[in-house]
Amino acid sequence: MAIIPLWGWIVFYILVILMLIVDLKMFGKNGQHEVSVSEALKMTVVWIAISMVFCLAIYLYYPGGNNVEMAKEFLAGYLIEKSLSMDNLFVFLMLFSFFGIERKYQHEVLFWGIFGALVLRSIFIFAGAAMVERFEWVLGVFGLFLLYTGAKMFTHEETQAGNPANNIVVRLLKRFLPVTSKMQDGKFFVIENGKRLATPLFVALAVIETSDVAFAVDSIPAVFSVSRDPFIVLTSNIFAILGLRALYFALAAIAKYFKYLKYGLGIILIFVGVKMLLATDKYINDLGSLVGLNLNLKPIEIETGVSLAIIFGLLLLSILFSVVEQKLHSNQEA
Repeated sequence: MAIIPLWGWIVFYILVILMLIVDLKMFGKNGQHEVSVSEALKMTVVWIAISMVFCLAIYLYYPGGNNVEMAKEFLAGYLIEKSLSMDNLFVFLMLFSFFGIERKYQHEVLFWGIFGALVLRSIFIFAGAAMVERFEWVLGVFGLFLLYTGAKMFTHEETQAGNPANNIVVRLLKRFLPVTSKMQDGKFFVIENGKRLATPLFVALAVIETSDVAFAVDSIPAVFSVSRDPFIVLTSNIFAILGLRALYFALAAIAKYFKYLKYGLGIILIFVGVKMLLATDKYINDLGSLVGLNLNLKPIEIETGVSLAIIFGLLLLSILFSVVEQKLHSNQEA
């Protein structure tokens, strides 16, 4: 595994900050406004293109002499995180609706939400990489957890998302911080009668940040199933969430065409969970020996290219089934 020098990490984070600033300026060029679907689609294409350019750079310049494999791992990690993030965006739709956040204010909330997610994801990934390097058996724990979350996707209903008013973060905020029910022209805090009050915009941001922690628990172990390189895991994860703000406004208009997406994501999580468990055959054999079983499992490795094709195919099929079902439903209504 190649070791990226410190300056490489610094340059990457500087580029990320610059891209976030450019993104904020482009979406905020007209002030607080409603982001159109066409604008969101254009920015989504731009973010995907930037990610592919970075993948090309890995293919051409990644140290260690295994450039092709590293580029495949980046693509697989990027696709896993991007597909799981699509499901998370529907939760954001529900949160904005509950808190009554107008569309013209949503892009700023998402900007700071994504900025916070970048910080949290970095911490989680560095911690996860250290755990995997020191305790490789933790991959088996990740694998079992992914099997559980993947199976749970098949029984989860949108109505089970919960009432945001019962969210522990909302309750704590309202207990320790005065909150106003007024939107206050897109501000996170206002001063009323000499008191500093949080607005619904700030409450929504806090819930989105805590929601991302839950999302990361699924997605980060999933990316470790295709790469053990911390730089590849981190960059694929961050590039996938950098374009979430644009993707949100694009998907918000066509959410009805993703009815079966959660089933595709469930199968993807189960697949990467199995892939992760297959990499822990030594520890499963040792565990079997402790209880008197001679399992003698052999290592089974699924190539990154195969994983990439399976993940992309499952994602594509789930979207195609959703589109076909929506078309049939529309024809029946007509």
